[in-house]
Amino acid sequence: MDLGPGPRTRLRRLPEKAAYDAETVFAILDEARYCYVASVIDDEAALTPTLHWRDGSRVFFHGSPGNAVLRAMVARGRGALSVTLYDGLRLARSGFESSIAFRSVVAYGTVRELDHDEAKGALDRLVDAILPGRGEEVRATSEREVRLTSVVALDITEASAKVSAGPTSDEPEDAALNIWSGVVPARITFADPVPARDGAMARGDVVVPPSVLRLLAREQ
Repeated sequence: MDLGPGPRTRLRRLPEKAAYDAETVFAILDEARYCYVASVIDDEAALTPTLHWRDGSRVFFHGSPGNAVLRAMVARGRGALSVTLYDGLRLARSGFESSIAFRSVVAYGTVRELDHDEAKGALDRLVDAILPGRGEEVRATSEREVRLTSVVALDITEASAKVSAGPTSDEPEDAALNIWSGVVPARITFADPVPARDGAMARGDVVVPPSVLRLLAREQ
């Protein structure tokens, strides 16, 4: 399934880096740790960072009921989101051709706010979306917490991905120069967990949970 190109997502500069298929778009959305969502407030562009999680072509995010960007998105019934994965440095023999390795997505869609029951289920899924397995280790979301949280869903109607990877594009005459050129990969890593020291944790006998152990094992 293709999600583009559309009038707002067609990549015109370096179109060879574009991808419009759902598989590529969804994979980038799922790997991204957070997103930026955007709307219009008083004829001014506005955006905010937030955590997100995806179910099919629907992306969920949450915030305070008073969050101006989320309120504007719901009021307009549409909005936009973007994510970027920083994959490293692409160091050419000139500053002009140097760049970064990245994967990004820009998506547009219709927006609605979830009702109470939908929001409660979505918030529970958020926990596992951020750290798989963590939902079974924490207490259930309270009714008060649901009331204090606005959960919004964006159904993607148009999207594109941009992928910049591989060797740099040096000019032929630059390739002969005695200048190092190449790619320096980058990735997010997780360090040793630092335990809390209050409440029951102050005893020092509460073990690191399986969700965190699996996360750290993937770093090995």
